Amino acid sequence: MAEQKYPCETCRFRAHYDKNPKSAIGRFWRWHINFCPGFRAYFTHQDDETKAAIREKYDFKKYQ
Repeated sequence: MAEQKYPCETCRFRAHYDKNPKSAIGRFWRWHINFCPGFRAYFTHQDDETKAAIREKYDFKKYQ
C-alpha cells in the first residue's frame, strides 16, 4: 500500500504559523487544527516521535 501524503505537511497557513505564530493567519491555523479532520488524520498517522514533536511545537494536546 502506498504511503498517503497529507496537505498538512505543506500547508501555507502552517508555514505562516511557523514563521510568525502571532499573525492572524497563524492564529487561525492553530485554532483550526483543534477540529480539522484532515489534521487529525495526518497527526494520527505519524510515529510517536513525530507526534511528540508536533505536540511540543504547536502546544497540541488533542488526539492522544
